[in-house]
Amino acid sequence: MNATPIVAVTMGDGAGVGPEIVVEAVMSPDVRAVCRPVVIGDLGRLRQAAAIRGVDVTFNVVEDVAEAGHQDGVVDVVDLGLLPEDLPWGKLSPVAGDAAFQYIRVACRAATAGTVQAICTAPLNKEALHAGGHVFPGHTEMLAELMGVDEVSMMLSTAKLKVVHVTTHLGLIDAVARIEPGLVERTIRRGNEALVRAGNPHPRIGVAAINPHAGENGLFGYGEEAEKIAPGVEAARADGIDAVGPLPADTLFFLAGRGDYDLVVAMYHDQGHGPVKVLGIEAGVNITVGLPVIRTSVDHGTAFDIAGTGKADVASMIEALRQAAELAPTSGAPSPARVA
Repeated sequence: MNATPIVAVTMGDGAGVGPEIVVEAVMSPDVRAVCRPVVIGDLGRLRQAAAIRGVDVTFNVVEDVAEAGHQDGVVDVVDLGLLPEDLPWGKLSPVAGDAAFQYIRVACRAATAGTVQAICTAPLNKEALHAGGHVFPGHTEMLAELMGVDEVSMMLSTAKLKVVHVTTHLGLIDAVARIEPGLVERTIRRGNEALVRAGNPHPRIGVAAINPHAGENGLFGYGEEAEKIAPGVEAARADGIDAVGPLPADTLFFLAGRGDYDLVVAMYHDQGHGPVKVLGIEAGVNITVGLPVIRTSVDHGTAFDIAGTGKADVASMIEALRQAAELAPTSGAPSPARVA
């Protein structure tokens, strides 16, 4: 029996670069060597994307992920048929926004049923998603609700730096208000679990402060480090997790970049995203930890400005699929315990 994991690959917003990068990435020998992808999307759009990219591909349409044949040179597709043939590339579309949600819904159903061991998502457009009637801040929150999980964490992963976020899609004032010791501890645990699953038995974790210089003993801020972060770090350490902090964020990212830490715990969205994107947006992979299955995604958007031109870089999608395979259990194996 083939031991490589089955990965549900959602097509993302059909007006963006998702169909292009998906159709090329799932045909990559590097991807086929480590997993068995099944695309959930629209066959017509995938055919258009293959023509744009110059990819010679045979499609096998299946009603359900479980029916996929996983043959060499063939892309298995669950075709939802939601997009009109003349959908413009690079234009905001409520129809494409709704379709992107439906692809995710089907992937979550397959994950909950145990049919797939991981999900890998192409980018969606939040404005189109909302226009299509689905008001979520992004993929992460949508996946959590569809799989019945109360709390998950976003992790960004590159070859040089890994970052997990305590808060994500919140305004800065709201993010600081949301941070509390229990949430910090649970985020540390989810990040630690993900790295252990990936083969690092003892991850070194640095936890960022909120304020400059980690508050400098009360000089900056109102004691948030001592009140909101330190107790969570101490609780994780008491359970054997090698977590240190709160540390000044600017110094911490430098130290992590040179290899002193395997993972940085960032307190808010831009604190974590900024350093990762400085390394190159094509290098990053977005990972959701805390779901019943691993979920990975490219760390870039729908790129409407180049959609339909064949110019989109497929490297991040290939890396997202590779990491999905690396973090997923093999077919038929039980999923790792989830920290929720």
